[in-house]
Amino acid sequence: MPGRWCEGAPILERVFLTISTYGHPERPATDLGFLLHKHPERAQAFSTSHGTAHVLYPEASAERCTAALLLEVDPVALVRRGKGKGRGGAPDSALAQYVNDRPYAASSLLAVALAKVFKTALHGECRAMPERAAAPLPLRVEVPVLPARGGAELVRALFGPLGWDTVDAEPVALDAEFPEWGDSRYVRLVLEGELRLADALNQLYVLLPVLDDAKHYWVAPDEVDKLLRAGDGWLAGHPERKLITARYLSRRWGLAREATERLELVRLAEAEGLDVEDVDNAVDETTDTEERPVPLAERRREAIVAVLRGAGATRVLDLGCGQGQLVQALLKDPRFTEIVGVDVSARALGVAARRLRLDRLGERQAARVKLTQGSLAYTDKRLAGYDAAVLSEVIEHLDLPRLPALEYAVFGSARPRTVVVTTPNVEHNVRWESLPAGHVRHGDHRFEWTRAEFRAWAAGVAGRYGYGVEFAPVGPDDPEVGPPTQMAVFSRTEARTESGDGSRTENGDGSRTETRTDETSKGVTA
Repeated sequence: MPGRWCEGAPILERVFLTISTYGHPERPATDLGFLLHKHPERAQAFSTSHGTAHVLYPEASAERCTAALLLEVDPVALVRRGKGKGRGGAPDSALAQYVNDRPYAASSLLAVALAKVFKTALHGECRAMPERAAAPLPLRVEVPVLPARGGAELVRALFGPLGWDTVDAEPVALDAEFPEWGDSRYVRLVLEGELRLADALNQLYVLLPVLDDAKHYWVAPDEVDKLLRAGDGWLAGHPERKLITARYLSRRWGLAREATERLELVRLAEAEGLDVEDVDNAVDETTDTEERPVPLAERRREAIVAVLRGAGATRVLDLGCGQGQLVQALLKDPRFTEIVGVDVSARALGVAARRLRLDRLGERQAARVKLTQGSLAYTDKRLAGYDAAVLSEVIEHLDLPRLPALEYAVFGSARPRTVVVTTPNVEHNVRWESLPAGHVRHGDHRFEWTRAEFRAWAAGVAGRYGYGVEFAPVGPDDPEVGPPTQMAVFSRTEARTESGDGSRTENGDGSRTETRTDETSKGVTA
């Protein structure tokens, strides 16, 4: 192990965090082992996405017990799995991909290790000693090297309001032998006080990456839930709530705004002595619920997934997958064993890959999904043989003269058993108050069809390529102008014949009959 220690001496290398508590023979400090679910007499190792975490106890007696967390960071894994910008994604060190402070300084890597290694303790659970888990303990937490953008003053501003008796943030000199060089941006943090162990761990889980201000991974929407879960009981009323939220969510302002709104509900609930659900209900009662309907895009995805389930599809193409929202929804359902997203835009596929966290999926999940670049205006042999294909809000982005090419590529060449097509219903546009008369819903839409126009097009495609077609509304079905989105579900039913030197007939069951006119060929059924 890279750390060195001896009895009674501290860990010297690469120890990111120590947690100590005190006790006496009747209530020994070694109860810390039960609360952390890590035995004091064993050194344990845990694999993380960026290296190996070690937990060991430099001291374990009835009077004092110390647990140490050491993290060995694999710099190659950090570059491959990180956001690809220097020091764990930090924009100011774009060249320092392999030589950086990540193996030696507490950061979001440590927060991820905390969540994995001490997961049960973070939740405040301990079956062996539930009363100890629920009660405050005399704690001493040390972080030898903590990056602090904002300095020791910000460290004290973040930890000071959280119930600690002592918050000691001592700046670390750039070089102790050259004091004239001044201090580095790192501090040595010592926290002392009586807190629940779960509260202390959750505070560290949130505030360590906040102080470092350089998360090593892409911040997805579920980070809001993680923040609120870890901040339960202290974040809503924290005077630096805005800064904590913005930094934790890597300044993704849409996510930060959502988190702030939800935290404000928590604060109001605490002030009124109510549950958050009661505050939510009160707000809904005084607000027109029609102003916050289920988003149409979400309704579309739900309708499409329901059709695919009903069709018994397991291998699905999302043609024109965009940023991967439908692929993400399909990935949540294990019945879809192979999901392929296709889009002509490399940028959109990049966004989809981040949304899906392709670089962090387990082996089994990763085998189910693939993103590939391709144009729907051309036939592509890779798209043949799938159970179903989806064209969700795609056809209206093509110029009408190019639509026949798409029709042949999907219905004539790929020929999945089921094809789902959705497109805006232009008649419903009059119900959008913010949409000027005569305008389409998106600047890139080349056309938008009425219900009659869409049905005529779908019927023509079905007739030409041997499909049956049914129609369904998506969203509220207005009795006058119809639904906002119209959906056609094509099911392959008839044989398809191609003429030339001979003919090929594709039967409904997938078998083929070929007839050739040359003298040496006979009719062959496969």
